[in-house]
Amino acid sequence: MIQLDGVTKRYGDAYAVQDISLTAASEATTLLIGPSGSGKSTLLRLVMGLTSPDAGTVTVAGDRLTPATARALRRRMGYVIQEGGLFPHLTGRANAALMARHLDWSRERIDARIEELTRLVQLDPDRLAQYPTELSGGQRQRVSLMRALMLDPDVLLLDEPLGALDPMIRADLQDDLRDIFRRLGKTVVFVTHDIGEAAFFGDQIVLLREGQIEQRGAMATLLDDPASPFVTDFIQAQRAPLEHLRTEGRE
Repeated sequence: MIQLDGVTKRYGDAYAVQDISLTAASEATTLLIGPSGSGKSTLLRLVMGLTSPDAGTVTVAGDRLTPATARALRRRMGYVIQEGGLFPHLTGRANAALMARHLDWSRERIDARIEELTRLVQLDPDRLAQYPTELSGGQRQRVSLMRALMLDPDVLLLDEPLGALDPMIRADLQDDLRDIFRRLGKTVVFVTHDIGEAAFFGDQIVLLREGQIEQRGAMATLLDDPASPFVTDFIQAQRAPLEHLRTEGRE
């Protein structure tokens, strides 16, 4: 569904991503992980056509992404960012319906789609009358997901969508999101810095380092057959404190 071939992006003399070739398969979830500055969010912006590569090509569903095709292709993608990115002056409903109204959908069509999505993301319909500041973090993300799914896109792009949530809300949303991904069969590219979250969602894990791919594959491959000491160090750095306590307790 999404193909990057030899993609490079520079900002000044610094490479954000360098000569990356990557396929995000249809109806599967590709997780981009890595430390800050490794190029994760830049790759999403390149796929969205929000920035253009200095070299290489991006193809979405067989169509090459260019400045001329970006707007049309973008309508086939849903985009969710950390904390939702909702417009504070619009209600939840108005945020969710924004693109549909821009495309002149009828009121009846919008109402039907809103009702369908409210059930899908398990949001109390009464919350849609509220403004983002009146919603909890989890509720804002559910509205943001509704907005991303409003046009029934082929592709979902998520940039640290759960990073700002407290652990219990995050766990609930992780379960719900994975269920939604599986039910809808979308092509998903998901950015996270959390190795556990990557393992939970990912059909393919892509570990980035300084704008290049360090290793890709199933999580079991990264754990059992790391490509470099960096892969091992990155995974070990995220070992939970409780795991350290259990290990120390056995010594």
